[in-house]
Amino acid sequence: MDSLDLRPPDAPAARPAREPAARPARLWRPRRVLVTPAALDHAHGRMMLARLEGLGLPVERLPANRLTGLRDADPRRAYAEAKATLALVVAPPTKLRLQPIPPSADWRFDLAEGCPAHCQYCYLAGSLSGPPVTRVYANLDAILGNLAAYAGRGAVTSASAERAAEGTTFEASCYTDPLGIEHLTGSLGAAIRHFGAWDAPVQLRATTKFAAVEPLLGLPHNRRTRLRFSVNARQAARYEGGTAPLAERLRALGAAARAGYPVGLTIAPILAFAGWREAYGALIADAARELAGVTDLDLTAELITHRFTPGSKAVLEGWYPGSDLPMDEAARSRKLTKFGGAKYVYPKDLMAEMRGSLTALLARDLPAARVLYWT
Repeated sequence: MDSLDLRPPDAPAARPAREPAARPARLWRPRRVLVTPAALDHAHGRMMLARLEGLGLPVERLPANRLTGLRDADPRRAYAEAKATLALVVAPPTKLRLQPIPPSADWRFDLAEGCPAHCQYCYLAGSLSGPPVTRVYANLDAILGNLAAYAGRGAVTSASAERAAEGTTFEASCYTDPLGIEHLTGSLGAAIRHFGAWDAPVQLRATTKFAAVEPLLGLPHNRRTRLRFSVNARQAARYEGGTAPLAERLRALGAAARAGYPVGLTIAPILAFAGWREAYGALIADAARELAGVTDLDLTAELITHRFTPGSKAVLEGWYPGSDLPMDEAARSRKLTKFGGAKYVYPKDLMAEMRGSLTALLARDLPAARVLYWT
């Protein structure tokens, strides 16, 4: 078990005498790549295909635009095969009708749908239907060109006195991890360049559990993209299969901040395991060490507690039948979602205790961080 940080509250954060050497960031290699004919009608789709073929990945050019043959009588096998599959497709017209995404951003837009990671608490389990194939969108020009119609129309951040300085915010990582697939798609880099050249009070927001930021560091972002790194206490690492190790994510956070990006910590999902105060204190202290000395640091924090719905619990227990992730309804409070469904969150008193502890830890070790929300 990882040792806990038992320094007194006012003790300075000590840097190890010798930092471990940084390893190359972990990159996902799908075992199967499906390409629809319509995807190749778009320049971005052809670019992605060339990139995938250049990596020597097994590419199947489909005769039609439907993805078929993805289901299996064995749900575990269907899940494993889908999670190892990348599909180049065209985003349907519904994807161009943007939806607000409180409390994160004014609007969400999708560069892709699906994620190669194997997080045992994944909220996508209750949000996406069908086998969890990672679908990447070839009609990127249309997706990015559509955003201007929504600038100045937000009601989440741009209408908030506390967050109005962010401008109209666009979240690009609701249904995918854009950095986890960037080496295959180039879509996140293209979006960063688009926002960097967009002379308006707007901001791109992306969050990730991966660490391969090097291709993004030299892009002309003009500080209009906030890169946020989704992190958790080390005790939660066993629930985050296929992601970059925490130390690599924190190094990537520091590298992005030194490259001038506004950055963020998305601490999620916060889990109330034994020793959670010390564990999250150690996490925040580690982040503070990585950001020490960054000039013009623009740092936010988003604090998201673990929750689940009956539907997501059923899917996740099917995907990860041996998981010990605590999802006991009797230990939670039942609440209704904005759509009228049920979700299970920590009890009110525990939520208040966790919120007070984590915000105090941030104020102590990362006073530059603006806490955007707690949920």
